Amino acid sequence: MAEVTTRSRGELAPEEERVLIRDIAISSEASSKEGDTFFLINQRWWQHWIDYVNQDQPNNTGDGSSLLEHFNSAGSSASKRPSGIDNSDLVNDATAEDPGAGPEIVDTLLEGRDYILLPQEVWNQLHSWYGGGPTLARKVISSGLSQTELAVEVYPLRLQLLVMPRGECSTIRISKKETIGELHRRACSIFYLNLEQICIWDYYGHRKHALMNDMDRTLDDANIQMDQDILVEVLDNVNGGWSASKGTSRNHSSEISTSPNLASARDSDNTLGSSGVTTRGASVGLTGLLNLGNTCFMNSAIQCLVHTPEFARYFREDYRREINWQNPLGMVGELAVAFGELLRKLWAPGRTPVAPRPFKTKLARFAPQFSGYNQHDSQELLAFLLDGLHEDLNRVKHKPYIKSKDADGRPDEEVADEYWANHIARNDSIIVDVCQGQYKSTLVCPVCNKVSVTFDPFMYLSLPLQATTTRTMTVTVFTSDGSALPSSYTVTVPKHGRCRDLIQVLGNICSLKQSEELKVAEIQNHSIQRFLDDPLISLSTIKDDDHLAAYRVPKLVKKAVFLQLIHRLQEQEPGAAQTTSQWKAYGTPLVSSISRDDVISSCKIQSTVQRMLSPFLKKESLMHADSFDPSSMVTTVDPSGEAHSNSSSNIAKEDASSSKAVALPNLPLQLVDESNVCFDLSVEGDKTIRIPSSSTSIVVYVDWSQKLLEKYNTHFLENLPEVFKNGPVTKKARTEPLSLYTCLEAFLREEPLVPEDMWYCPQCKERRQASKKLDLWRLPEVLVIHLKRFSYSSSRRQLYELYALTNHYGGMGSGHYTAHIKLLDENRWYNFDDSHISPINEDDVKSAAAYVLFYRRVKSDVSNSNGVRSGGGQEDVSTWR
Repeated sequence: MAEVTTRSRGELAPEEERVLIRDIAISSEASSKEGDTFFLINQRWWQHWIDYVNQDQPNNTGDGSSLLEHFNSAGSSASKRPSGIDNSDLVNDATAEDPGAGPEIVDTLLEGRDYILLPQEVWNQLHSWYGGGPTLARKVISSGLSQTELAVEVYPLRLQLLVMPRGECSTIRISKKETIGELHRRACSIFYLNLEQICIWDYYGHRKHALMNDMDRTLDDANIQMDQDILVEVLDNVNGGWSASKGTSRNHSSEISTSPNLASARDSDNTLGSSGVTTRGASVGLTGLLNLGNTCFMNSAIQCLVHTPEFARYFREDYRREINWQNPLGMVGELAVAFGELLRKLWAPGRTPVAPRPFKTKLARFAPQFSGYNQHDSQELLAFLLDGLHEDLNRVKHKPYIKSKDADGRPDEEVADEYWANHIARNDSIIVDVCQGQYKSTLVCPVCNKVSVTFDPFMYLSLPLQATTTRTMTVTVFTSDGSALPSSYTVTVPKHGRCRDLIQVLGNICSLKQSEELKVAEIQNHSIQRFLDDPLISLSTIKDDDHLAAYRVPKLVKKAVFLQLIHRLQEQEPGAAQTTSQWKAYGTPLVSSISRDDVISSCKIQSTVQRMLSPFLKKESLMHADSFDPSSMVTTVDPSGEAHSNSSSNIAKEDASSSKAVALPNLPLQLVDESNVCFDLSVEGDKTIRIPSSSTSIVVYVDWSQKLLEKYNTHFLENLPEVFKNGPVTKKARTEPLSLYTCLEAFLREEPLVPEDMWYCPQCKERRQASKKLDLWRLPEVLVIHLKRFSYSSSRRQLYELYALTNHYGGMGSGHYTAHIKLLDENRWYNFDDSHISPINEDDVKSAAAYVLFYRRVKSDVSNSNGVRSGGGQEDVSTWR
């Protein structure tokens, strides 16, 4: 192989380069061990080389080599030989502060997207052929809880060395597998000190956490974090004006008050405040997270959790002693460690954004659905993270099997406490302490009235979106007796109301008589699609772009039949001869009723139709009505019940009364029976129409010829308005503000189970569509609420206080996430937009983009941790701020 590497570039064909590198890579990866060196190479250059050496290759199957999976894919047919290796995109332009560490690479690089890792032998071979650089070497280290996994340390620790009392500082790169002794030697070399002169402290958060005097211990074992401060304390400095004995300085843990620099640093440290985190002015807790590529969904959720006071306090202390390493439902502690390390970085002094790369790597390992760089749902991530942290930190090492007992008439308090105790016996963690509450779930069998009560835990509330409690609907009302022109009314009804609610408000607005009723119909393609006869039909089944008509008809008497009048126009068929045409449905159908007690004849139908059409008959005194559009004749009804109309009832009455006095010829009517047989009702003579007793309606078509159209103003039958049309309106109905209680009320509302989720009744021994009612029984310290869109408002009582929320802008499959977070020590709100953080006013927090909300219990004399019941969920949860 040594002979091959000395050949000139021109001696090897692309295929020869490919085979040689593949063989070297397979050999190198098979013998990888801790301490080996790997090299970063620009992904774009690497892909160019892959295309070059594979340009003549068919699409073969891979050989299993993780590095050379690309080698066996078909390449470009005319790829040119790459020029020198160019890694300039991977390094920062600024000169590294630590010359011995080599070029400083960009913080946000990702393997596979920006760079590829090559074994040393592969790099050496490629570099001998192509040259270039810069050379970016990284060591293989052991990782994982068992320290048996091998990983390339692409980003060694970056530490800030602070020398006291000199006030000097320097940034270095050092492997987390290096020893504390090596850190001592590096510090002495940089600051020209002797090992006997210094002691080094873990200065995380600008507090002396631990004296680093175990020279054989690794920085990883000492829990040293990326971008952490390290205090280099000079013990014998005559020029500094003070001295201390070496023996005492190596073992003491007290502050050296004679140093003005250290004294000022000590005075600036604050003890744990109400939020449980150390603060230094306004800089602590305001560290952003770099967006690694569509990771705003993750960043916003992490910031909300990190700024939860209970979690900030817990993960900055010794949380590792609670990690459940053997829990098969957990992530062997790795998720908790990754989150804890990230939290400590975000609460460290300074505002340099942190790249959450190690955390995302762990996340993708245990939750592959969050791997890659696609946008995801922050609530789904939050749910996984809370559950994963709970399992990693579950204090219960061996979960007992506990069988739940039936309530058997016992008091709810007793049963609820029993269920909660059973839950805690299997699930006991900081997540349960802070975030978990308890539902009361009541099921009632609709047949035997069997009642089943259970109490179940919850981690967060996923409330139904109640964008508004009402909706506006536009319906056109027609008369059946020819007494008035049609009028369109815009009314306000409950959004989740029933058809009876719509009929009631329409009846009030149009002054429906005691002897009349409204028949509401859905109109499609100029015909009646369906009558909304069932008063319990949900209004949610009616879409905004549907068209509704309501017909005023006499209250149903026995043996009545409805006459549906469908209008038709003669239309020329496209591309057909002049003599070829067809009748097509047109306008809005009309409805009237005919008693079966009367003889139903062709003359009876003719007179009924003429009476229905009489308001549309043109008269010399009403020629101005030709330009009148019924869709503009809208009556708007606001929530107070007042109606506002543009239509003229006087014109309608005058039109109807004058038209009745006119003798009209027979209309061109066609009756179609249930067998689809057509009867011409326009011929002379009075024929009796036989209607089957099972029929409730008959369909009659009126064919509007051009001559007939000249006698009637059919504009009133055209342009039936949609139920709701976006855009400017004459008078916009008042919209009520959304409250959290409204959404919660809808969530707790009793409703029947869906057919796919029916309940097995133990008394009936069958599956029943039972009614289900939820109540909030036990409330947590931190209540997480998931909404798709929500704006909150203030309340006089303050059981829970909003302190953080995630915002989502754009579509659910894309868009952008941010977080609004209140630093409780400062009592001030900030906007966390990935790496950018800025203060905001409290009014700015109220946004239609709010998605997941974090509430903390307001401390009071009567509340206690995770044991406060809400009185069945009806009173205490009704107020928020």
